[in-house]
Amino acid sequence: MTMQQQPLPDSAQRVADLLRELGHDQPVVMLPETGKTSAEAAAGLGCTVAEIAKSIVFRRLSDDAAVMVVASGANRVDEKKVAAIVGPLGKADAKFVREKIGYAIGGVCPIGHVQKTVMLIDEDLLQLPGVWAAAGHPHAVFHLTPQQLVAMTGAPVCDVALRAEVA
Repeated sequence: MTMQQQPLPDSAQRVADLLRELGHDQPVVMLPETGKTSAEAAAGLGCTVAEIAKSIVFRRLSDDAAVMVVASGANRVDEKKVAAIVGPLGKADAKFVREKIGYAIGGVCPIGHVQKTVMLIDEDLLQLPGVWAAAGHPHAVFHLTPQQLVAMTGAPVCDVALRAEVA
């Protein structure tokens, strides 16, 4: 895994600075290829898709707030489960995500949002020793433990994964 240490793009540098302020000791790393999907990020990092902490953003219909679910890359997010916790949801387009969260889709970081964000963390992430999260840019990621993710975000841990119905 060869990742050159080049100057970070501005959005990724903002995340690196925030992580340093939080006392996080892991660097922001730039993937040579895009990490827009969990599979691409996992391939670039040499980890499993489950170890990618993907950030999925919805729009809460009642107040137009951004709702972010940080989920295991192996899981699909169950919109009904999320809506049962936070209220009815709508789709969040790229413009909404950029305005409310402050990052472009494909690099949405779980910290450093420009507006208050309603957040939930997938309980399946807590079964892993470590995860990789986007660091504000489609090529930028950082490593942390699920416990650090919970501490940094203050988000509740919930069952948000779409699971097959067991008959």
